[in-house]
Amino acid sequence: MPRHAGLVRITHWITTLCFFALLVSGLEIVISHPRFYWGEDGNVLMPALFSLPIPASRGSVQTGYGFVLKDQNGWSRYLHFQTGWIMVATGLLYVGYGWRSRHFRKNLLPSAPDPSSYNPLQRATYLTVVFVLFPAMIWTGLAMSPAFTGAFPFIVDWLGGFQSARTLHFFVTLALVLFVIGHVTMVYRAGFQNRVQAMITGKGQR
Repeated sequence: MPRHAGLVRITHWITTLCFFALLVSGLEIVISHPRFYWGEDGNVLMPALFSLPIPASRGSVQTGYGFVLKDQNGWSRYLHFQTGWIMVATGLLYVGYGWRSRHFRKNLLPSAPDPSSYNPLQRATYLTVVFVLFPAMIWTGLAMSPAFTGAFPFIVDWLGGFQSARTLHFFVTLALVLFVIGHVTMVYRAGFQNRVQAMITGKGQR
């Protein structure tokens, strides 16, 4: 039996590519206005909840730097939007497979007894990422879409407003970046080549 099922491997690598595309394009979007607010409204004339100590790509945003970065907001928003939907579709496919195949119950529930699989902390972390952080990322992302909130205003209302959704989206991103760093570190310590081979071909020591 393979260490990882084929669909798990495929969705893993699609999600990996999407995550890095979202991270790069999201950073470009943030650079256009590296200030964060709480509530519905936020602009350069209002006090920020916090600001990132980085230069901006818009001259109207005072960052303390003596230069303005080239504006990449157009392509980055397009890539962010398109990649986001690919990740949503991939995530739904993975969750559907996980329930139907009992993958979550057998491999991810903290009470599962199989010692050859993930340890309890890993299982709890993966479940948190799949069922808490990714849904929160999707929710806060949709709450920043005027077309979506126009049809479903409660999506943003429950978060406290557009700027609140943007701020929460930023913090969820940070949590996912920390998870990825921890995940790669654990893979490296457990045997990088063997673990990556198992996620590519399905073959590898348990």
